[in-house]
Amino acid sequence: MSNTRPKHASMIQFPIQDNCLQIGGLSLMRLAQRVGRTPFYAYDRQQITERVAFLRQHLPTEVHLHYAMKANPMPAVVQHLSGLVDGIDVASGGEMRIALDTPMPAGLVSFAGPGKGDDELSCAIAAGIVLNMESEQEMERIASLGTHLGIRPKVAVRVNPDFELKSSGMKMGGGPKQFGVDAERVPAMLNRIGKLGLDFEGFHIFSGSQNLKVAAIQESHEKTLRLGISLARYAPGAVRLLNIGGGFGVPYFPGDEALDMAAVGQNLQRLLPEAKRELPEARLVIELGRYLIAEAGIYVCRVLERKKSRGQVFLVTDGGLHHHLAASGNFGQVIRKNYPVVVGNKVHGNDREIVSVVGPLCTPLDLLADQMEMSKAEAGDLIVVFQSGAYGFTASPTAFLSHPPPIEVLV
Repeated sequence: MSNTRPKHASMIQFPIQDNCLQIGGLSLMRLAQRVGRTPFYAYDRQQITERVAFLRQHLPTEVHLHYAMKANPMPAVVQHLSGLVDGIDVASGGEMRIALDTPMPAGLVSFAGPGKGDDELSCAIAAGIVLNMESEQEMERIASLGTHLGIRPKVAVRVNPDFELKSSGMKMGGGPKQFGVDAERVPAMLNRIGKLGLDFEGFHIFSGSQNLKVAAIQESHEKTLRLGISLARYAPGAVRLLNIGGGFGVPYFPGDEALDMAAVGQNLQRLLPEAKRELPEARLVIELGRYLIAEAGIYVCRVLERKKSRGQVFLVTDGGLHHHLAASGNFGQVIRKNYPVVVGNKVHGNDREIVSVVGPLCTPLDLLADQMEMSKAEAGDLIVVFQSGAYGFTASPTAFLSHPPPIEVLV
């Protein structure tokens, strides 16, 4: 397998044969026939397997790799990844049930997120899942529920650090946040954990997501390790888990360059001696979602008609914003950028044009591609949106205007 990844957001992770995209060993046209209707999401299992292998190649062997299911909770995808990764992280009771249906041991499943309900907490306690506690109040509820159930809950503290992951698409730590416990309040919470008799695992420290800057990720890893070491002095027992989060980004737009995973891995290797010395019993965990699955997925919709309006060509499709909110621009982001989009059954056509790809919704925001050059398409052709494996179907307003939801397949 190659030691490098494509540097720019494009479709080159998938082969092209007879001018038609191939995914999972099938031509796009054959796959569309197999699925039965459009629109649909398709995820390539070999691409997922290769991405995990690529990470294993560059990350230290001592680093455990967890899948953050919120990126893509399709049960078949989670089942496939459960045999490749070292743990699964969930963020709801629904995700927890999917994780518990996999071969992954419950003790290697963790549950994070604010606002967990008592029913969710009880199920997690009964299953033996590690609960990443988001507040002192949640800690007290967990202790009470554990007493009621006669089970000692497995817990970790989700820490809101006093730093953020610079240049992140979304900042999950630093400053006031609904996520985790402010770092300066954690020592008192650790003391209370000891008095409550909870089964303390360690810390979950997540500072940001979708980051393509190696230096920012390296700095975050260093600060996260130091914070974990400093908080361990107050722990009621040995730290057995230090989840340093994820945040590894993928390229979506022109000018984006793939993350240099070799450099990230080398920095983690440099930090390992300190981690082993100061936290000798701790598993060091990287938690990734988008990075594992985004580039392995495509969204496919069908052209219903070509429409011209004052000199501009619109391809009207049966898909759109309600299925793929991120590609549309998230309900009107300030600066909208196009995802990589092609005519999947005419990838390299000689007859090319500038077009906009739109969906069937009654809103000008229903836009999958804005004035992009691609092969000339006709009704019946298939439009493909790349980089669609993460935060696609389940992160979109599928009930908006009551059109049918897309199908999902793993091939």
